[in-house]
Amino acid sequence: MKGVCEIRERIRYADTDQMGVVHHAKYLEYFEIGRTEFMRRLGMPYSEVEKRGIFLAIIEAYVKYHKSAKYDNTIVIQTGLKEAGRVKVRLDYKVCYEDGSVLAEGYTVLAPVNREGKVVRLPDWLRRIFEEAR
Repeated sequence: MKGVCEIRERIRYADTDQMGVVHHAKYLEYFEIGRTEFMRRLGMPYSEVEKRGIFLAIIEAYVKYHKSAKYDNTIVIQTGLKEAGRVKVRLDYKVCYEDGSVLAEGYTVLAPVNREGKVVRLPDWLRRIFEEAR
């Protein structure tokens, strides 16, 4: 992934089941952590995007699981831009241990919507920010 943002997180007890293994749904939350930090590092925190009247709604999400993550280990969340079109943005993710072994990978597709929830074109100012990430 080009222009990849990496962030480290420690797996919390609340993220795991009774066996200390991360619940499968938590990976979408890890993707959100990566997406939020990715936007911040582009110089456009998601909170600023919302202040400008644009909301990026997830319209598709995919996760492929490779290994189980365990309580109290450190993971690395990698987030990169795959595509920024007129009406959708795709971000790719990898969740790994620090040694690089992949735990899960996937993507989200986001559509820009206005305050009324209507799909709109990706504003030029936001598309330019995404294009700089390539």
